Amino acid sequence: MSLIPWPYRWLAVAALAAALIGFGWIKGAGHVQAQWDAAAQKQALQVAAIRERQAQATVKVVTEYVDRVRVVREKGDTIIKEVPVYVPVQADAACTINRGFVRLHDAAAAGELPEPARDADAAAAGIALSAVAGTVAANYQTCHENAEQLSALQVWVSEMASTTK
Repeated sequence: MSLIPWPYRWLAVAALAAALIGFGWIKGAGHVQAQWDAAAQKQALQVAAIRERQAQATVKVVTEYVDRVRVVREKGDTIIKEVPVYVPVQADAACTINRGFVRLHDAAAAGELPEPARDADAAAAGIALSAVAGTVAANYQTCHENAEQLSALQVWVSEMASTTK
């Protein structure tokens, strides 16, 4: 016969089973935690690498953009300086711009409909043709700067998309 009664034997087997299950649970949780930590570390490294590539791409695009805008400004400034050569004083004296033209030009530049013309619009506004030419050249210069900015933004977006692949 055995020295330990049956109920205590079952209780000992149950305690041993609970201890084994608890030990397995703890070891399994530690293993899963280690896998989780490794995956999180790998992901952090990937994010850091992507951010580094994005920063490099940003620096490249901004540098190119600044250089292109500088060239556009230099060309625009040269064109504006040349206005007196192409629109000489004699042309200013021979042709003045009326208020109607000024209103139409300003409305078109703002992207709005012009106000209705008035009788006074036919009178000379006293604006010299060279002033109009200078304003138009400056507006085109700004337009070209905006085009370069948009182009650089498109390149930047493309670079950002390619760095995440």
